[in-house]
Amino acid sequence: MRRNYIEHGERYIDRPWSSLPATEFARFKTDGNRTGYETLCFNKRRQLVALVMAEVMEGKGRFMPDIVNGLQSTLEETWWGLPAHYGTKMQRAEDQNVDLFNAETAGMVAWISYVLEERLDSFSPLLRKRIDSEIARRILDPAVKNNYWWKRAGMNWNPWIASNWLTCILFCEHDDKRRAEGIGQIIHALDAFIDAYPEDGGCDEGPGYWDRAAASLYECLALLRAATGGTVDMSHEQKIKAMGSYIYKMYIGNGYYVNFADAHNNRNMQQVNVVYPFGLYLGDRTMTSFAAYTAQKARITERAATIYDRSGNWPTLGRELMMLGNINSMLRETPAEPATADVWLPDLQIMTARRGGLFVATKGGHNGESHNHNDVGSFIVYTDGEPLLIDPGVGSYTAQTFSNGRYGIWTMQSQYHNLPMINCTGQKDGKKYAARNISYTRGSLSMDLAGCYPDSAEVTEWTRSVKASSKGVEVTENYTLREHRGTTALTLMTVTRPDILCDGTIALNGGRRIAYDPKQLSVSIEDISPMLDAHLKGVWGEKMYRIVMTVKGNKTKGSIRYKVI
Repeated sequence: MRRNYIEHGERYIDRPWSSLPATEFARFKTDGNRTGYETLCFNKRRQLVALVMAEVMEGKGRFMPDIVNGLQSTLEETWWGLPAHYGTKMQRAEDQNVDLFNAETAGMVAWISYVLEERLDSFSPLLRKRIDSEIARRILDPAVKNNYWWKRAGMNWNPWIASNWLTCILFCEHDDKRRAEGIGQIIHALDAFIDAYPEDGGCDEGPGYWDRAAASLYECLALLRAATGGTVDMSHEQKIKAMGSYIYKMYIGNGYYVNFADAHNNRNMQQVNVVYPFGLYLGDRTMTSFAAYTAQKARITERAATIYDRSGNWPTLGRELMMLGNINSMLRETPAEPATADVWLPDLQIMTARRGGLFVATKGGHNGESHNHNDVGSFIVYTDGEPLLIDPGVGSYTAQTFSNGRYGIWTMQSQYHNLPMINCTGQKDGKKYAARNISYTRGSLSMDLAGCYPDSAEVTEWTRSVKASSKGVEVTENYTLREHRGTTALTLMTVTRPDILCDGTIALNGGRRIAYDPKQLSVSIEDISPMLDAHLKGVWGEKMYRIVMTVKGNKTKGSIRYKVI
């Protein structure tokens, strides 16, 4: 592992440090593109962290000239945040707004100052003084002075920023009064986050954001326990335990996770460098064994420095160092892939069931969740750890993604989830559009979806039941409409081309089929591959299809049953 970190850092010796172009920053406003600037920004920070990890591992000073130059270049940047988070109140170049990546970069720089203290001071004592000054200006001062909305939020911004803010206070704030004031505000913010979280520990932002929600909360709790000599210790709190265990409860197999909401990649999304320490903190052996399994599959002893190359601001330096503090323990852990048979999260209204080679997950909830898609009642099915019926997830973020035009994006719409279109009408966004009459028994979830649709759908009841058994997954749709005004159809999403057979079945991959009544439903297949952007192709491959099962006739009341077998 040491050799891998060193060799990875050697790639960056004598490599120039890039500036971040203002014209690229401005693209978010001019054409909605945010990934161009983010790529340049994240690559620069990857370069710096790679050099730091190599120096930590080798300890001979060989990487220090490049680290010093990288730090200097980073400290000279106007703002450490991203264009998508640029505040409307920032009217002057020296204005600072605390966003996710302003905080993330500050945390990275603070960790560098901490672990390389003597080597940086041997170059010049002024460098670490400059670091302290810049961190105070960019995060410590504005975070304390301003009542930012994220301090009261129950979503990822709160702990994600707080974990980096706390790191900066502990390493770079030397005034005891200011330190106490900042930590006090952080504790109040974390209380707000924990209070807003459901008792079942479910993350309504999906497993893709658990990494920066519950996992970032863990970072805060670990730092607070260390800084207070164990006085602040929440490792035995049941809600914290539930928040940690959520991640393996949403694990499907073969690296896949349940990917409701904005999941950028539903495979291998979790970082070992936080899952293992979090599991240790909680004393959760399933979680630590799962982390060891993930580390083994990722060949962490051979590829430690590169396995996170695609995970945003790689790697969160503090997480990497905390993992390495427990590396011998992790490598002695018995690896085990979690295979929970049944999970029910009553607050989030998510069910998973594993029956033989089949895995099914379905959700209730409402359409005002964080990172929401209009997907109440949707379900996914995997067979032998491979996708069968899918949730497409989300494409590349653009200016539209978090604007009033969010639900103009096809991946957010119910007609591109495994859901009914009722009278040519899809679900509507908003918290009031919610499932009702939820009924769960092991392996079976039933709910009325009528309230998820606007009045134009003319639906008074649409009770969907999803039941998993050793024979397959059975879906029943019982419905009552006020009137028939247009086409009603059931849509199913898949990534391998289905074949419509003549006997009322649709052939899927893995030898699986959908059995339906051809007297009730007519079936067509739509190739929606041209709608995939580069990001979605990177997740699913080049192809995606929509199965449309149209209800025959104009009845206003009926019952439809189909099975995945």
